[in-house]
Amino acid sequence: MASHQLLVPPPKALLKPLSIPNRLLLGPGPSNLAPRVLAAGGLQMIGHMHKEMFQIMDEIKQGIQYVFQTKNPLTLAVSGSGHCALEAALFNLLEPGDSFLVGANGIWGQRAADIGERIGARVHPMIKDPGGHYTLQELEEGLVRHKPVLLFLTQGESSSGVLQPLDGYGELCHRYNCLLLVDSVASLGGAPIYMDQQGIDVLYSGSQKVLNSPPGTSLLSFSEKAKNKIYSRKTKPVSFYLDMKWLANIRGWDDQPRIYHHTTPVISLFSLRESLALIAEQGLESSWRQHREVTAYLHERLQGLGLQLFVKDPTIRLPTVTTVAAPAGYNWRDIVNYVMDHFDIEITGGLGPSLGKVLRIGLLGCNATRENVDRVIHALQEALKHCPRSKM
Repeated sequence: MASHQLLVPPPKALLKPLSIPNRLLLGPGPSNLAPRVLAAGGLQMIGHMHKEMFQIMDEIKQGIQYVFQTKNPLTLAVSGSGHCALEAALFNLLEPGDSFLVGANGIWGQRAADIGERIGARVHPMIKDPGGHYTLQELEEGLVRHKPVLLFLTQGESSSGVLQPLDGYGELCHRYNCLLLVDSVASLGGAPIYMDQQGIDVLYSGSQKVLNSPPGTSLLSFSEKAKNKIYSRKTKPVSFYLDMKWLANIRGWDDQPRIYHHTTPVISLFSLRESLALIAEQGLESSWRQHREVTAYLHERLQGLGLQLFVKDPTIRLPTVTTVAAPAGYNWRDIVNYVMDHFDIEITGGLGPSLGKVLRIGLLGCNATRENVDRVIHALQEALKHCPRSKM
């Protein structure tokens, strides 16, 4: 029998049915779920240490190797969002006192620098205004000056809409005994990336953007050079949960008996497996072409409304997340709210250093269609007609 009376009654809100609006998510993520991925989320649970689950994890590994274009054995899904994969990479690669060079041309470089400081690394941010990218010459100057063990770059900087070139950057890093870590959360599946051929040592991404899967799992791969750095550490990683030696064991990749580490998000992994299957069936090159062509159509329609694209150089525009210069005379929040309230379409404003400067429109995976472009353009057209303008 209970020894005390209940002080908190059942919440009235939880005694009502769950109600979720039907929205078109055209922000920088998360994106709408593909029907097959949605169906996978309704499957019955199995144990995270069942042989069937290990088979699914192996299939996920193969899918990640495909979308990353890598043969790295140390390739896996991490239980957590893209932020979690970033922490897993940094926690395992950096030790206190290590020199860490960070390309900070948006919020994700800022986050990487913050995490590096928490670890105790000597962090050297290379700060650029939103809309900028890094040249080989700029990075070589940083490599010579700071002699880092690790360089961080964001391929798809979703806060500013920039696509960072990567050809030659891995080779440059290796010339200076530096590992290259790349964030592809906002770009994977929408822009070409070739982990092995481009000499990327650590690559990570998330499930909730082009892959059209629920947030909460992320993709991560380490080259042999990066693996050697992990296995020759003098100190343990600061996180037990993200210790790569443990994570490699539970996935059966260290030739040792599997030992329980943590309970993986089984249902989310079902969904991730299906999202990787869908992009494998479509083909990477087809997916890249889809995003390139539909985003070009979006750019044409936006400019037809008199709006200006924030990234001036067309060659470095991110084909998954488009940034539009915030229209003069309007409060950007009014536009975002109008599109949501009247059309059930999500677009967003800037993030971090781009806050107040841009509107962001995402065309991610199955959402990247000309029909969705027409829908959001109509919504923006109405917003520009009806939102109040400031008096000059």
